[in-house]
Amino acid sequence: MIAHLTGKVLTLSGDSLILDVGGVGYEVFLSASNLEKLKHLPNRDAISILIYTAVREDNITLFGFLNPREKQLFLRLISVSGIGPKLAVNILSGIASDDLIDAIHREDLVRLTSVSGIGKKTAERMIVELKDKLLHLVGSPSLPESRPKRSKLSEDLLSALLNLGYSRGEIDKMMDRTKVHEKSDLEQALKESLAALSKA
Repeated sequence: MIAHLTGKVLTLSGDSLILDVGGVGYEVFLSASNLEKLKHLPNRDAISILIYTAVREDNITLFGFLNPREKQLFLRLISVSGIGPKLAVNILSGIASDDLIDAIHREDLVRLTSVSGIGKKTAERMIVELKDKLLHLVGSPSLPESRPKRSKLSEDLLSALLNLGYSRGEIDKMMDRTKVHEKSDLEQALKESLAALSKA
């Protein structure tokens, strides 16, 4: 099995790239965020990519990752019934790793089902099968267990902003800076949050 490749990026298109390794071109599928990162690299002559090799009777497909953490999360995702490699990469394209882990731990079906390809049943399976595993897998300080407990308004505000496409990191910084989550009215807190985020 291929587990790692280093080579020159020949082309970037759609959801994959062609990596030239010693004169052999490998097609590797990556998440949208990783492809975007590679597009902005000034030098793409020696790129190292972690690989997951998916083998089926009729083809072999390579999926790539720029860091071990993302590959580990991908492996957890494909362990869930009904999630194959292509859907797992699509999930990682639609939601940042930290936000995905956070949504699973908060059992946030609204956030999970907002990602293309995830229906309610798949989201429920992800929560049941991954909620406990991801703590040991990632050990990230951004997980909710390591954050101060916030009010219901704060959690509702967080969920609303995540659904609007903001990352958990952006929201946490904004909340700590402005204290909008301490207000009593969700609508007003949301308006002030959006204003603060637009200025950041």
